[in-house]
Amino acid sequence: MTEQANARDLFRAAYENRYTWDANFPGYSADVELKQGDEVYKGKIRINSDMTVEVTGIEDETVQESIYTQLRDIVTHRKRGSFDKAHGKNEFNLGETDARGATEILVKGDAMGSNYKIRGTEICQVSRVMGRMAFVIDTAESLDTGEGYAASRYDVVFRNPQTGELLREMQFEDTFEKVGDYYVMTKQVIHANEQGQKTTTEFNYANVKLLEPAAV
Repeated sequence: MTEQANARDLFRAAYENRYTWDANFPGYSADVELKQGDEVYKGKIRINSDMTVEVTGIEDETVQESIYTQLRDIVTHRKRGSFDKAHGKNEFNLGETDARGATEILVKGDAMGSNYKIRGTEICQVSRVMGRMAFVIDTAESLDTGEGYAASRYDVVFRNPQTGELLREMQFEDTFEKVGDYYVMTKQVIHANEQGQKTTTEFNYANVKLLEPAAV
């Protein structure tokens, strides 16, 4: 049991070291620009204090959906949640430690078959199976905000879980700026390679303003 408790404690420390927005987060608005190849789209976004997101001013539904999905991903990573609620029922065991000093955390009971690697107090790899898609996220660099870390450069590899066939590779570069008391993403560059077809997509957020807290 000591190993399991140790694995749980190590993973909890890394989980709770992620940078998240606190309960006073007011939300923010920004101008958004999406670039892909020669195409440029501009609109406006809001992430509200209740973590709902809005995208306006973009007529192309596919582009609007792409920005909306990206904002939902931002919220997923920045939303604060308790370790016990997310992982309380799971069982944790230590696996191997690789040449770069990252230790496997093997999880039983997770609905998505998640496993992790941690290095120090950071989660540096997430491995997950979702239906007919398996993916591994490897973090290469992260930003130390002083209130937790935020991944700033990471790779994602998607495979067919049955055959192991490589489906898609993506590289992400995220840039953050502190606005008021909160770090927000101001730029994301995504390099994707799907079956040899390469694309680069760039999200830029400017004129970021924290929303005024609602009067009670």
